[in-house]
Amino acid sequence: MAGEVEDQSCDGVKSVDLSRLRAIVKSHIEKHQYESALFWADKVVSLSNGEVADVYTYAQTLFLTKQYHRAAYLITNRKLEKTNAACRFLVAKCHYECKEYQEALEVLDSSETPGTGGIRRSIIKEQVESQDESGEPLNKMSSSIHLLRGKIYEALDNRNLAVECLREALREDVYNFEAFDAMIGHHMLMASEEKELLDSLPFSQQCPEEETELIRFLYENRLKKYNKPQELAIPTSLNKLHDNLDIVVNTAERHYYNCDFRECHKVTSMVLAKDPYNSRCLPLHIAVLVELHQSNNLFYLAHKLVDLYPNKAVAWFAVGCYYYLVGKHDPARRYFSKATSLDRVYGPAWLAFGHSFAADNEHDQAMAAYFTASQLMKGCHLPVLYIGLEYGLTNNSKLAERFFQQALNVAPEDPFVLHEMGVIAFHNQDWVAAEKYFQDALEKIRCVTPDVMIEKWESLLNNLGHVSRKLKKYEEALEYHRQALIVSPQTPSTYSAIGYVYALQGNCHAAVDYFHKALGLRRDDTFSTTMLSNAVEELMGDMFPCDGLPDVLPEYKTENRLDFSSVSESDHQLSQPEDTPIQSTPGGASASDTATLDGSSMAIEEIEMEEND
Repeated sequence: MAGEVEDQSCDGVKSVDLSRLRAIVKSHIEKHQYESALFWADKVVSLSNGEVADVYTYAQTLFLTKQYHRAAYLITNRKLEKTNAACRFLVAKCHYECKEYQEALEVLDSSETPGTGGIRRSIIKEQVESQDESGEPLNKMSSSIHLLRGKIYEALDNRNLAVECLREALREDVYNFEAFDAMIGHHMLMASEEKELLDSLPFSQQCPEEETELIRFLYENRLKKYNKPQELAIPTSLNKLHDNLDIVVNTAERHYYNCDFRECHKVTSMVLAKDPYNSRCLPLHIAVLVELHQSNNLFYLAHKLVDLYPNKAVAWFAVGCYYYLVGKHDPARRYFSKATSLDRVYGPAWLAFGHSFAADNEHDQAMAAYFTASQLMKGCHLPVLYIGLEYGLTNNSKLAERFFQQALNVAPEDPFVLHEMGVIAFHNQDWVAAEKYFQDALEKIRCVTPDVMIEKWESLLNNLGHVSRKLKKYEEALEYHRQALIVSPQTPSTYSAIGYVYALQGNCHAAVDYFHKALGLRRDDTFSTTMLSNAVEELMGDMFPCDGLPDVLPEYKTENRLDFSSVSESDHQLSQPEDTPIQSTPGGASASDTATLDGSSMAIEEIEMEEND
């Protein structure tokens, strides 16, 4: 009888009900009692004379107990991977977990038709098909095989084939979020390619109409948020998702990419209060703690993560961020390197690794880290943007412009990229193009935050003032600089820029006032010192000394006069101030801190643009 083992011995022992034992194995797996499941699965295999389904269940319990090689050998010893897709998938999965990627590919290719090129597909007849409640077949195993193949190709740095496999996995099963997340989370696609992928998915063929809106909404929320961050609009029919933590994290990401760090911190703190170890929220929370300079909170979080998850990249990424924040870049680099060794495609660690080199002006090492990140994050513009910044710092404007253009092609509406393109145009003395780039960036920012701008955009407003001054638009320049003062009131270069515009307009009184304010904030500001001297000299030339007084001054008699004969010769010697060199500002002097002398008269060098850090 099926499902029973009859004992043919003469002692009359009753037959064993294998269906009950199989249910016991499944029950123990569901209760995460893997050792109990393993014990009984082994006995079921013997009692059923090695039926394929029982061997697969036994191998699955071995996989759950992390006995990967033993599970693979159990199947390959019976050559089941040649004839059964589920067994073949499990063997390849075991090799993948052991980082034996080539062996895993060989297993997946073992029963496939040779010479098909590209992604060689499994024989459809060998696919294991399941059925839903309506009786319609779903080719879930084929989707899982394509997903595993994509992960293997990604681990082998063959990202083109990885994308092709993951696309196929998602098309065969639109519910396969893991394939979708691998492409989006690892930035394998451009923004246009992501939208094209979403439009090509067969929602109507694989899911009911009421679920189509849900899946499309959830997937659209994962698309490029940094490219054009906007407010999250939840459809009316899905209002119950408003408090879903995954949706809330998407909202926090939009705040972060809009540089609204305080609001982002508020949202991420709320998420971590409900789910302290949310894997999607933790990297975002760590990044916003760095932006807000909350080193104590970051220190506590990093140590907690290292204690709980020492084998996860996010834990060591948090430690590296803490050391980066407190200015200890050498240990920061060590921990970022450890994070990338645990997860080679962990993009935030690669970018932070480059930042730690850039902070020490080690441009070559920084660019090497950014280049690695650009290879791993093809669809993200940030690595090439930072490469362009490093080339700009080494005065290689041609290469800087080339990488900025690449970043602009990936994210054409990112205000950071538009700002850097304006900086390059300014250095090339193309004032009109620079003004257009800056105004486009400002328009993108005001579309998101129309009321109040944050301190991050102080350099953009000042740069608009600089380029307006170059175009002789002095009133517009003053307006932009005043807006920059509202955003960041304690920036001495802004006061210097306003003073310089007033000097060009001939308003030396106002110029002197603003140069004094700049020097009050930074005493070693060479440009402000030189400009103040020239403005004072200009005022002295325009004003007649002692205006309104008689030419001959009356003499006043005093009874007590000083007797200079009693002063010793040593008292006549006045101590001369020591010559002190001009000190550059922290991080290196910018072009706005320089002035030149030409003969007996001083020729003032105009304020140059401050590049966005």
